[in-house]
Amino acid sequence: MSNYVSVYMTASSGEEADRIASALVEERLATCVNILGGIRSVYRWNGVVVGDSEVALIAKTRAALFDALAARVRALHSYEVPCIVSWPIEAGNPAYLAWIEAETGGTG
Repeated sequence: MSNYVSVYMTASSGEEADRIASALVEERLATCVNILGGIRSVYRWNGVVVGDSEVALIAKTRAALFDALAARVRALHSYEVPCIVSWPIEAGNPAYLAWIEAETGGTG
């Protein structure tokens, strides 16, 4: 298992994305959160196909922090079922990975 993950999330607005990103970085649950801006999402909710504007976020963190990060996002999020998914970072710039480790309180 990879020690590091990227976590993809969506938010209802730029303001919500900023609030979530700031909390995750301030609380050292993520080293960095990229806010990718406006996206258009089409999905099925309660049996109806819906299209909405959203904002995408990608957080970089240690795999060991995913559960805490996801819990914090759920607590801050306006959605009943927010998108919070992760994928492993299999390889990366060693200095960048060390930065993730250091900024999230890891022992390296």
